[in-house]
Amino acid sequence: MSYYRQPPYRPQGPGVALGLPPITPVNRRIMIACVAVWVLQILAARFADLDRLLGLSPLAILRGSVWQFFTYMYLHSPTRPMHLVLNMLMLWMLGGDLERYWGGRRYFAYYSVCGIGAGAFVVLLGLWQGDPTLTIGASGAIYGLVLAYGTIYAERIILFMMIFPMKARTLSWILFGLAFLGNWSQTGGGVSHIAHLGGMVVGYLYLKRAWRLGELYRELRWRIRRRRLRVLPRDDDRWIH
Repeated sequence: MSYYRQPPYRPQGPGVALGLPPITPVNRRIMIACVAVWVLQILAARFADLDRLLGLSPLAILRGSVWQFFTYMYLHSPTRPMHLVLNMLMLWMLGGDLERYWGGRRYFAYYSVCGIGAGAFVVLLGLWQGDPTLTIGASGAIYGLVLAYGTIYAERIILFMMIFPMKARTLSWILFGLAFLGNWSQTGGGVSHIAHLGGMVVGYLYLKRAWRLGELYRELRWRIRRRRLRVLPRDDDRWIH
């Protein structure tokens, strides 16, 4: 996937130049961490099962291994390198503009919340279905970035699969639909569709201030007050206050 992008610091409207963004500081750290952990998984395979220790397991969460909600995002399949490559490519292409738009601290907070939220969806579904399957990978957090990108840069044109041009908003809806339908298929093919769906749902709730109750209350109060105002014609001599 590639996309037409704007020069830096211009988030409005469709992009105008073909290219990839530079790697921003927080994204660089996330990439380094993911690659380093992936290499460690390969090297330590004979001595320790890092997937069982750091991957996300519903049963382990019940036993108190709550750190897995965070650590599972930095593990990827040692036998499927494209799992890591595709996630890092998506992080690079979409995350850079979001990091510049929000700033590093807020961007990392959003990324982490989406990943942890996606993990919560995985655990809840696994406990409900009695499925102890282990989950690893940054895809839940990445899908949260797709949702944010499709919201903030909705009109920007993206080349999906390097072939199909579409708006970022359209791409986010397509991926949401695939994740939703994937949860109803008989076989997952090794893909955690519930993590993808959970990352996007949690990202949407975060962007809508669903957990920042003070801001949500102030916004709702402002919207209610705004509805009470009405525009008067110029020849109306009544005072507006």
